[in-house]
Amino acid sequence: MLEKLRDILGKVSSGYADIRFEIWKVTDISMVNGRIESSSTNIISGGSVRFFNKGTFGFATFTRPEDAEKALSSAEKMSKLIKTDKEVELYPDKPKKDKVIPSVSVHPETVSFDEKVELVKRYHNIFTGNEKFSAVSVVYREELLTRYYLNTEGTEIIEERPYCGVAATVVGKEGNILQRAYRSFGDLRGYETVLNREKDFEEIKKDVLDLLKADKVEGGVYTVILDPQIAGVFIHEAFGHLSEADHVYGNEKLKEIMTLGKTMASEILSVVDDGSMVGERGYIAYDDDGVKSRKTYLIKNGKLVGRLHSRYTAALMNEEPTGNSRAIRFNYMPLVRMTNTYIENGDKTFEELLEGVDKGLYVVGALGGQTELEMFTFSAAKAYKIEKGKITEPVRDVVLSGNLFETLKNIDAVGNDLKIFGGLGGCGKGGQMPLPVSDGAPHIRIRNVIIGGK
Repeated sequence: MLEKLRDILGKVSSGYADIRFEIWKVTDISMVNGRIESSSTNIISGGSVRFFNKGTFGFATFTRPEDAEKALSSAEKMSKLIKTDKEVELYPDKPKKDKVIPSVSVHPETVSFDEKVELVKRYHNIFTGNEKFSAVSVVYREELLTRYYLNTEGTEIIEERPYCGVAATVVGKEGNILQRAYRSFGDLRGYETVLNREKDFEEIKKDVLDLLKADKVEGGVYTVILDPQIAGVFIHEAFGHLSEADHVYGNEKLKEIMTLGKTMASEILSVVDDGSMVGERGYIAYDDDGVKSRKTYLIKNGKLVGRLHSRYTAALMNEEPTGNSRAIRFNYMPLVRMTNTYIENGDKTFEELLEGVDKGLYVVGALGGQTELEMFTFSAAKAYKIEKGKITEPVRDVVLSGNLFETLKNIDAVGNDLKIFGGLGGCGKGGQMPLPVSDGAPHIRIRNVIIGGK
C-alpha cells in the first residue's frame, strides 16, 4: 500500500500534496429495553488527496488505491481554481518516516464477537426488574483504524488506533418526572477498558432513583464545585473551541479577546491540549498534516499563552503548528481540532474546596451544553447542596450559565485529583462528528455562578 501511494505522489512535479488512506473495522452492538437492536461489523476503506497552491487547498477523495492518481489530478485542478487574498506557504515541517502500533494487553480483535454480545447483555441485566426504569440502553462500539499518511516532502507514516468503548443510558419515570443518567467508557488502552464496569453501572441506577426523589434546584447565584467530568466538558466546550486558530483567525472580535499574553484567570489556572497522551481517547501520534502530536499550553498560570494550529493556520498567524489538524475520516477535509484537553492539577484536596462554602452546589457530570462565543449553558447530570462546608441532599434540573471569561476569573481553587474522560461520544465541528477526544480536570471551585431553577 505504502509503495503504491508513494508512486502516485511521485508524479507531482511541483507544489505540495498529501494522501491519507484509511482502513476502518467498526463493530457496533446495542441492546435496548431487553432486545438486541443492532449488531454488526463493517470494514470501510478509502482515501483523500490534498493539493496546496498559493494559500488554497484542492481536496478529492477515492475509494480504491488505484484511483488516487485521478483524485490527485482533480485536487490540483481545484486548488488552482480558488483565489485567495492571503497567499502563504504551509508552515515548514521536517520529513519523517514512522510506524506506530500501540501495545495493548488485550487487543479488541482477539475477543470474539459472541463475547462482546454477552458483555452487553450482562451490563443490560444490571438494570432489569425496576418498574421505574422506562428506557434502558447499553452500547458497545469498536473502531480499529489503520492509517497511512504521505506527503510530497517525504513524510510517510503508518499508524494504528484500536478504540473500544461501552456506554449505558437509563431513563427513570415517576409520575410526571423524567430523569436520565448516563455513563460512558472508552479509550485506546484495549479491551480491558470495557471490562469490570458493573460497579459504575450500578451507580447509574442509584443516580436515577435519587434524582426522581430530589427537589428541583432553587435558582440563584452560587459558589459551585465542579467534579472532574463537568469541569472537563466546560473547559473543552467553552474555552477549547475558542483556542482553535481557524476560529480565531477569521473573527476580529475573537482575535481581540484571545490576544496572547492576556490575563484570562487567576494564576492558579493552567489549561492544556495534549494529543501525545498514549491510550487516551484523543491520542494521536501524528495529526492529518503529518505533524507529531505534542503538549500545548493554552492558559498557563492564568495567562493566555497558546492556541491550536494546523500547518496552514500556523503560517497565517506566524505561530508554530501544534499537531491539531484532524478529520473524522478520510473523506473529510482536516480542520483545527482538539485532542485531550484538560485543566492541570492545583494543590487543594476536595475537603479544602468545601471549606468556607456556606451555601453552594456540588455539580457532578454533564448531560449537555451550548456555547455562543463567550456565553455558555450546561446541564448537570446531578448535583448536591453544600451547606456549611458539607455535602447534603441531592437536587435536580441544575443548569449553569454565564460568561466564560468572567467565570474563568471566578475560579478561586483548583483540586489535585485530575481525571481524564473519553467514552463513546466525541466532538463536533464543521459537520464533522464525532471526533475522538478526551477532556478532564481536577475538582474546581467557582464563585458567583448563575444557576437556573425554580
